[in-house]
Amino acid sequence: MMTKNQINEREQMEMLTIEKLVPHDHLVRKLDAAIDFSFIYPLVEDLYSVFRRPSIDLVVLI
Repeated sequence: MMTKNQINEREQMEMLTIEKLVPHDHLVRKLDAAIDFSFIYPLVEDLYSVFRRPSIDLVVLI
């Protein structure tokens, strides 16, 4: 049987950001600072759907 406390715990939300999840000295942050990945967008521009369906950002994916 659910009690009032269990119901309240289920309704709580916690907001997290990437900044909080990835440590400042992590390799991913160092790579992001050293490499400009914007060159990827023109290379794959013709591969996007003409219907503008949402997709995963390729820089994030790579």
